[in-house]
Amino acid sequence: MAIAKAERLMNLALCLLGTRRPLSKRELRESVEAYLEAGSDDSFNRMFERDKDDLRELGLVIETVESLDGEIGYLARRDSNRLPPITLDAEEAAALGLAAKVWQQARLAGAASGALQKLRAAGLPEDVDPYEAHGALEPRIPVHEAAFEPLMLACRDRRPVVFDYRKANAAHPESRHVEPWALECWRGHWYLAGFDRDRGAERVFRLSRITGKVRSRGARFTAPVPDVVTVRETVAGWAGETADRSALIRLRTGAGYPLRAKATGVRELGDGWDELEIPYGHGLDAWLVEFGPDVVVLEPAELRADMVDRLRAVAKG
Repeated sequence: MAIAKAERLMNLALCLLGTRRPLSKRELRESVEAYLEAGSDDSFNRMFERDKDDLRELGLVIETVESLDGEIGYLARRDSNRLPPITLDAEEAAALGLAAKVWQQARLAGAASGALQKLRAAGLPEDVDPYEAHGALEPRIPVHEAAFEPLMLACRDRRPVVFDYRKANAAHPESRHVEPWALECWRGHWYLAGFDRDRGAERVFRLSRITGKVRSRGARFTAPVPDVVTVRETVAGWAGETADRSALIRLRTGAGYPLRAKATGVRELGDGWDELEIPYGHGLDAWLVEFGPDVVVLEPAELRADMVDRLRAVAKG
């Protein structure tokens, strides 16, 4: 069975690499002998989708192209699947080994280990151990969100996705159609940057606010992918990191430690409350709402009004 699957994957890869135009499922079924033996269309579709995912996991870049009549085709361009000679010195190999230790998830750890094995086969010096410890600290990047892996694969394969997203001031999630560009971790939270088709503009989404499953869509991107995606800068602006103004809030004693860390001034008011002066920028109201009844905005008036609007929207939901 393992030999039969390996042969089927090899034949599919050769078909996708050997064509100059996208091939439909029907054409691929007629070209790969093992697919002709599939008992039904459903059986073939399941087999083909598994094989396509397996080839992508192995590193083959498979493009999904939609024709003018709406038919979906597949191909693997040779220029996208050709790597230059790989040469690494000891320092570069050590950096790759350290990066491979970062991921805690089993699937990502396996992929990192497989990548290092391929580099070893491609000429990594035998006297270099990429897993050797190079310090007392060992990095870890936690990934708890179920949406991370499907979004990571969608970014890699340039596939649009659909997911339900709940904004900070909303009681119920909304469906979002997104062309994913990049994932980035900022201050312990993962964010996705991409093109929001419904709003026709670039947006950044916090993965912890994605509810339900991330569904892929078999179509190509409609907007160009920028050379540089500024995820951290965008989120920092929303969180007030680039603020040039200040806000005055009341904070319950013993609560809101992230706010206290950002405060430029703190004054005890007594009766279980403190007064804080914090940087004020776009999106500060959304962040303050997360602290619920522990925060009261004193000034400026527009920030207080935004907070009241958000809290009323949650109450109505």
